[in-house]
Amino acid sequence: HEMFSSRGWLDHPERYHADPDVPMGCMVTRARALNVSYEHLTFPSRFEPHPGEPGRERWLSYEANRTAHAWVVRARGQDKPWLVCVHGWGMGTPFMDLRAFRARRLAHELGVNLLVPVLPLHGPRQKVGANGGEGFMTIDLIDSLHGFAQAAWDIRSAIRWIRFHQPSARVGIYGLSLGGYTAALTASLEENLACAIAGIPATDIVDLYRRHSPPGVRRKASETGALGPEAAAVHRVVSPLVLAPKLERDRRFLFAGVGDRMSTSRQARRLWEHWDKPKMAWYAGGHVGFFWTSQVSRFVEEALAQSGLTNREPPGLRSLTSSPS
Repeated sequence: HEMFSSRGWLDHPERYHADPDVPMGCMVTRARALNVSYEHLTFPSRFEPHPGEPGRERWLSYEANRTAHAWVVRARGQDKPWLVCVHGWGMGTPFMDLRAFRARRLAHELGVNLLVPVLPLHGPRQKVGANGGEGFMTIDLIDSLHGFAQAAWDIRSAIRWIRFHQPSARVGIYGLSLGGYTAALTASLEENLACAIAGIPATDIVDLYRRHSPPGVRRKASETGALGPEAAAVHRVVSPLVLAPKLERDRRFLFAGVGDRMSTSRQARRLWEHWDKPKMAWYAGGHVGFFWTSQVSRFVEEALAQSGLTNREPPGLRSLTSSPS
């Protein structure tokens, strides 16, 4: 906490983050999943925690995590807009990610190129012997902090890769759950995004851990300060509830489930308020219920059309500007 305070990061959290360059050493291989052809993009992730920062050496010891991965699905035709789709916790494989984001619909029917980055410590980036996402969402909040910081760095690097090859590209970002948090964070750091769609977003990791941890874990965390005020303060540098979005209000969109007990409707509402109450859709369901809800699909497509990423606007959707109490 002292280091973060003395360097001014708590008062100016954007200063914690550096701007990445166009990634070097990119490699692309072709593959297929769910009857969708895609490219597997990899490049060395140049993200490193700051010298002297707690947890730096441990984070850099995760060898597989030092390579960034993304699935790229291209629409037919040249110079199509791009949508960066950020997956949720425990995902990070083509089968899960392309299905969750309805890749065939977005790319082949609506004409949007997709880039689906793999979050740190997920999929091919996970630690040896770990399950997907294990280590990112952990009671050791320094690893969580570095996970979000690296996720934003890698996504911003991938956007530079897009714009290097297609300088005039319109690029939006869309995330689900943990990816909704990451999309909101990235939209607070990256300029010139066409839109940001935060779906079923977690927005306060410390609060989420307090809510979901068993009583014994909460007691231990209270004794050690692991989930105390200092932990929350340090997480300001990666908090979408602290950093200001860099895109206009009419390019911000959210959706959430009224019955979401995982990310919780309260966390989504807090982001909606921080984002100055932009268009938001609430569906009657739990955390993953969005996938079976046509209302959400229409809302996302409406957001893409409003942002100029597609030319096909779906039938009007009642976009709510209020939220459950």
